[in-house]
Amino acid sequence: MIIEVEIQDETNQLTEEQLLLVNNLLNYAAKLESVQKGSELSVTFVDNEAIRVINREYRNKDTATDVISFALNDDESDINLQENIPNLLGDIIVSYEKTVSQAEEYGHSINRELGFLVVHGFLHLLGYDHMNETEEKIMFTRQEEILEAYGLQK
Repeated sequence: MIIEVEIQDETNQLTEEQLLLVNNLLNYAAKLESVQKGSELSVTFVDNEAIRVINREYRNKDTATDVISFALNDDESDINLQENIPNLLGDIIVSYEKTVSQAEEYGHSINRELGFLVVHGFLHLLGYDHMNETEEKIMFTRQEEILEAYGLQK
């Protein structure tokens, strides 16, 4: 494994297969993105109410969203490359309820939506964003490249 992924399922709804998918997909994406070996991140699956509270507290948006990321390496000065000290990338929080409902809405599998959301959150941890049209094109193109290369096509 390239990175250490700590996964918490606060909903108790994800299958072992889905948890393994998340871990393997994030490691695959880390390899493609040349992430420092031994880097760490966490992924937490919550319900809509929990993510709504987080969204309200940190983004001043009182609504449930699908994924939120909290990067610990916001700029180059935050990256600790010292030997034996892990590079802590940050935290990804995903609403499993939104994952299921969006998969149905978009007409693809829950695993495809799950992959889409965790890769989206992961790319945010690496500094990708979609605040303007140019950034959005770069981020979403990369996201699709990773998902398709892994085998999670639309």
